[in-house]
Amino acid sequence: MSENAGHADGAGPPGPDLAAGVASERIPEGGLLAGHLGDAAVLVSRLGGRCHAIGAACSHYGGPLAEGIVAGDTVRCPWHHASFSLKTGRADRPPALNDLPCFDVEERDGRVRVTGPATVSAMPVRRGPSPEVVVIIGTGAAGTVAAETLRRSGFDGRLVMVDADPDAPVDRPNLSKDFLAGNAPEEWIPLRPAEWFAERDIDHRARRRAVVLDARAKRVQLDDGETIDGDALLLATGASPVRLPIPAADALPVRYLRSLADSRAIIAAAERAGSGAPAVVIGASFIGLEVAASLRARGLRVHVVAPESRPLERVMGPELGDFIRRLHEEHGVTFHLEQKPREVQDDAVVLESGARLPAALVVAGVGVRPNVQLAESADLALDRGIVVDERLATSAPGVYAAGDVARWPDAHTGDRIRVEHWVVAERMGQAAARNILGAGEAFTAVPFFWSAHYDVMIRYVGHAERWDAIELDGSLDARDCAVRFRANGRTLAMAAIGRDREALEAELAMEREPLAAASRGGQGR
Repeated sequence: MSENAGHADGAGPPGPDLAAGVASERIPEGGLLAGHLGDAAVLVSRLGGRCHAIGAACSHYGGPLAEGIVAGDTVRCPWHHASFSLKTGRADRPPALNDLPCFDVEERDGRVRVTGPATVSAMPVRRGPSPEVVVIIGTGAAGTVAAETLRRSGFDGRLVMVDADPDAPVDRPNLSKDFLAGNAPEEWIPLRPAEWFAERDIDHRARRRAVVLDARAKRVQLDDGETIDGDALLLATGASPVRLPIPAADALPVRYLRSLADSRAIIAAAERAGSGAPAVVIGASFIGLEVAASLRARGLRVHVVAPESRPLERVMGPELGDFIRRLHEEHGVTFHLEQKPREVQDDAVVLESGARLPAALVVAGVGVRPNVQLAESADLALDRGIVVDERLATSAPGVYAAGDVARWPDAHTGDRIRVEHWVVAERMGQAAARNILGAGEAFTAVPFFWSAHYDVMIRYVGHAERWDAIELDGSLDARDCAVRFRANGRTLAMAAIGRDREALEAELAMEREPLAAASRGGQGR
């Protein structure tokens, strides 16, 4: 089963019986050992000479934490780079949101034994001045994690969340991957269930759209005329798909993928078309190609139309771009590159070249635009997104922005950037919530995303809009490689296939580099 599906394969936990114990020498300082206590998979570590034990599977998609790395007193998952406290099992960094179980450990006579479940003390509550009312616009990745972080940090004031999407929050990455391919049931898709809001005393305004923002008064007006006043506001309004400005027939609508409803509609259209039917995907973006792979899994004949000469070259470079094209072609996808659609007819897509591609389903993935309308109404500073400082504060006091809509100063590159990564949005929501409560923390997370293409998983850390050299270590054809994007002698980003641990190590090195550069007086930036 794919790691995107979010569930383990049902096999019993591997490794030694930790109730019987293992020799102490098997767990060196900073080491990790996976074993089991009954049916529970357990990870044992040693920090400062003392052993600790927590659950061994990441609470996000079940990744094997023993194959991750230790960073301080945390362990990072090799699949999607979530982080957990090795001492308490607490999830301290998205995409994991749920804590892991913690176990008692005893060490004597040269053996380490796990004796049973441990009681973990309550998470320390952040003290200090805090707002009485916080309003979050958007219940996607950034908004949901912000709300979670506020409550976990002890905020007990009024918390209002507004979103027009009735299905939010959902695990959006899965909408173009396993769920669309038919490998993940819909019950796995909600990021948090409906009762989550009530359990945390969150005033959830679903199916409501914020239409006007008075940033000075921190007042939001909804589409039904209601106004909500807050002491602090978080704009997590996300982005919307770019719509193609071409004629389209009612009988064959161009579909876009952003929400659960969008994914359901594509699935329904694919099922009506049936296996062997032709589908046209417009755009060789990550979303476009993941949709292509998912439709191939459903048996449709897929054609991809895109204006570039090779897919994903702008982000991944020519070598990876060519590899991704070969991979899709091996799975039956036909590319029409350096081509654009002219119109969509009842049963075909007509290209500008005049070529006619029969189609029973058309999906476009040609990028997104940040939803800045609310920020514009409040005269907030904009630059292809909402401009925020290192603490994710906008140009208006008490108003923050996070996720796809925010452009922030990146600590690693020194540039102001905006990215559309799910994990980045979650981590920004976490940081913004802490700063709403007065933490004053700079957002320094290294961008990370993953992309699934059939049985190939690409993990990308860092951010490189331009580079002067690409270094390929390993073999793309063997699906075992690291591709580094470098500028002025520095690695800005790395894409990895089959090298999960190396991707983690690269991420950690990038996190530490700005601190090292600062200690050198900024040299090397």
